[in-house]
Amino acid sequence: MRTRKRTMTFAAQTEDLARLAAASRRRHLIPEAGIDFSSNDYLGLGRSGLLAEAARAALDRGVPVGSGGSRLLRGNHAEHEALEAEAAAFFGSDSAIYFSTGYAANSALLATLPQRGDIIIHDALVHASAHEGMRLGRAQAVPARHNDPDDFARVLRDYRTGGGKGTPWIAIESLYSMDGDRAPIDALLALADRHDAVLLIDEAHATGVFGKAGRGLAGHVSSRANVVTLRTCGKALGCEGALVCGSGPVKEYLVNRARGFIFSTAPSPLMAAIARTALQLVEARDDLRDALRARVAHAEAALAPLGAGTSGSQIIPLVLGRDSRTMTVAARLQAAGYDVRGIRPPTVPRNTSRLRISITLNATPADINGLAATIAEAIAA
Repeated sequence: MRTRKRTMTFAAQTEDLARLAAASRRRHLIPEAGIDFSSNDYLGLGRSGLLAEAARAALDRGVPVGSGGSRLLRGNHAEHEALEAEAAAFFGSDSAIYFSTGYAANSALLATLPQRGDIIIHDALVHASAHEGMRLGRAQAVPARHNDPDDFARVLRDYRTGGGKGTPWIAIESLYSMDGDRAPIDALLALADRHDAVLLIDEAHATGVFGKAGRGLAGHVSSRANVVTLRTCGKALGCEGALVCGSGPVKEYLVNRARGFIFSTAPSPLMAAIARTALQLVEARDDLRDALRARVAHAEAALAPLGAGTSGSQIIPLVLGRDSRTMTVAARLQAAGYDVRGIRPPTVPRNTSRLRISITLNATPADINGLAATIAEAIAA
């Protein structure tokens, strides 16, 4: 007797996808095409021959492509340790620990370091990876109004008044990924100092672009014992992975308790070798940062008449409001040869769907002028 094969329909998932499509929120993978106005390769290193040459040199000296296991087994390579030592010295921290991605690093950091009874006071606009870490962790998590030190202080006072005796952890980004605005780092560090708190600073979009020799917006506070920074390698550094920088106990605790580190195959030793070269390049190449600043100023002047933000950073938002309108305009830009992506909730708040225009050295001033003219036509259509 033939057994009838059971078919799984994934009905709930199919219905959810239909709801996303009806709300103009269904995502699709789009191959890269056109002029780059969407990547985080701010200094153009990702597509440069400089890092390709570093990869060839590393392979020639025998650096393996794969690690073969977790760092606590056989996956710990000399390139990982060299990168961590050099990153700690460059960013001015006692230690650094290398993760495969910024998402993995951020979620492990927030899931592991804060303890039961502690509180994480996070900016309302922190990365999704931070929310994932807080969800997995044991500490209470409370949002504070975006870039508002007084509201962070209010949440902290409420915690103490309510009997909270643990360590407060203040989680922010130095440069916010969807608006391009900067955090009030010094004011929040002063708050942390007054209340024996730890300041966690995600430098993903500032590393390599801002600060002395590309050390980021938090470079001047990285040596502080109550500061932990996250430095991604997959944006301005042009390669892959992320570094958590802080005091010695931070690294040791993550090695011993961070499940995302302990149970993950180690990052590629080859990528660690490339990241070492990327750090050397961002330290030496002020000319790239100067060129990017000039390009940002040009873009702000070209896009401001269209209603785009002027944050002074390489991330320029053009808020269009409705999801459907945003995606229609983005599709027109892509068809015209400009790789601009529409950003919708839940990545950004409701009714603030936008074009996130990323200025990199992969696009020329002439490209920017063409983009501005095309946006004007697409909005008017």
